[in-house]
Amino acid sequence: MTGLTRRRLLHGLAAGAAAGALPRPVHGQSSPAAPPPAPALAEVGDAPRAAMAGAALALLGALPAETRRHAVFAIGDTERLDWHYIPRRRAGVPFKDMPAAGRAAAHELLKASLSAVGYGKAVGIMRLEEVLRRLETFGLMRDPDNYAFTVFGNPGPSGAWGWRVEGHHLSLNFTLVPGRPVAMTPAFFGANPAEVPSGPQKGQRVLAAEQDLGRALARSLSDPQRARGVIAAQSLGDIVSGPGRADRLAAPTGLAVSDMTGDQRTQALRLVEEYVRNMRGELAEQELARMRQAGPELICFAWAGPLEPGKPHYYRLHGPTLLIEYDNTQNDANHIHSVWHDPTRDFGLDLLKAHYDHGHHHA
Repeated sequence: MTGLTRRRLLHGLAAGAAAGALPRPVHGQSSPAAPPPAPALAEVGDAPRAAMAGAALALLGALPAETRRHAVFAIGDTERLDWHYIPRRRAGVPFKDMPAAGRAAAHELLKASLSAVGYGKAVGIMRLEEVLRRLETFGLMRDPDNYAFTVFGNPGPSGAWGWRVEGHHLSLNFTLVPGRPVAMTPAFFGANPAEVPSGPQKGQRVLAAEQDLGRALARSLSDPQRARGVIAAQSLGDIVSGPGRADRLAAPTGLAVSDMTGDQRTQALRLVEEYVRNMRGELAEQELARMRQAGPELICFAWAGPLEPGKPHYYRLHGPTLLIEYDNTQNDANHIHSVWHDPTRDFGLDLLKAHYDHGHHHA
């Protein structure tokens, strides 16, 4: 069986499984009926899992059958690992191809998975496409409705599944495996422009905290600390651990949190929280607990570039359970890329391996 044929087969099996989880439409209806209510998912035993599964089923149920077919892939499909943050054609179903009910359900899935702050950032990033449409010479290519949703596997408590939303400057990836922590990385947030220069949104800074907290920590370093914490006089030009390059940064470099003052440690952990708390509260606490167990003092902070505002700059936070990168170099330092990885759990690959190693069948 060729790779392409196998992929189509897996895709079809997953689509059939998801469709089977939805109620059959009543004769004469133009779209499927609503999915089962959340209480049917109570056996998940976890409010975030139940909320995300219910929201994912509601999204699929709000899509016409032909559209839904493009939204569902098998959990093992290689499409799940094909993430990026540039404008490009994507698998899945974008907002622009959804009926009104589907758009509303897609936003509910975002709200079920993110905190209010994280949801605000995601929507703000999408709306920056309207700013770019106005500012750029070829801005008609920008589209705030070109953010695609994809479901991998069959949402529910009995098997592994996941979902993704992706478009320009946004890629959020969730993997849910029974009996295992929810995996939430890679999580990419970008902003162009970082600060809107004109128009109705003038002055808006979608990722202001990521920029301001990072610079404040770097500027607080003493000269001996800067000798270790500042790794380059100029920005690195972009994040290093982009798609397919997560393993490029194997070992932490920079100034360890253990070598910071008490105030600096508080600042460093506050900066970590700014990324982690984009996620739903219970999920964020899960990750912060893992970080504390692994040892926050082992996290290293590294800065590259000038410390003055308006200059290209880069920083990274790297420890046993996290790798966070931020870069603001392009467009005269008014274009942010940021990403949060879990070096051991991106896409939940280790969780899925453990799941199948313990005798669970691959969907």
